Amino acid sequence: MIGPYVGRVEQSIRTQPPGPRRRAPGRGAAEAAVPGQSGPPESRLRSASGGRTGPPALQVLHRLLTARRQRAGGPPARLTAVGTGVVAVAGTLAFAAVDRLVFGGLGVLFGLGYLVVCFQLAVRVRYPDLPAAPICGPIAFAAALVLLQPDAAHGVTGQVVALAGGLALRAAWLFTGTGLAAAIVTARYVAQRRRHRAR
Repeated sequence: MIGPYVGRVEQSIRTQPPGPRRRAPGRGAAEAAVPGQSGPPESRLRSASGGRTGPPALQVLHRLLTARRQRAGGPPARLTAVGTGVVAVAGTLAFAAVDRLVFGGLGVLFGLGYLVVCFQLAVRVRYPDLPAAPICGPIAFAAALVLLQPDAAHGVTGQVVALAGGLALRAAWLFTGTGLAAAIVTARYVAQRRRHRAR
């Protein structure tokens, strides 16, 4: 009784073509699927990574994260020559106004504020407009003295004399802030030239 059965098994082995056996359609997907989830693992990975096959909520989340990373790693905002002048005048006048309201004059707070403004101008100005930073700073300094100096003078001659006196009394702050801006701008220019030569 065992002989005929063995003969059938040998015949089926001889007649079967070589190579791996074919699986029934849909069997691999059914084995790879997890209860409660539909589709093979590749589609689930694409969905989780924000691909087009994922749900709309995941796609929106992926876009928001990508935009946030780009904003975080992107370059800082650059100022044009006109923007540098506006920021210089606005910042210097703001510090001068606060110093006059709090302390009744243009003293240490005004000088420190001018240093901060000059530093920000030199760091944020665009490369083609680098000379605007050390130029706009002294102009804003003089404008703050003319508009907010406690000793207001009458007439053009009196204002010129008062401005000259104010600049002479605060020359240390003026030269320090302007020199800081000039040094930063020069360093940026040299670094940019070296990058171009390295390319």
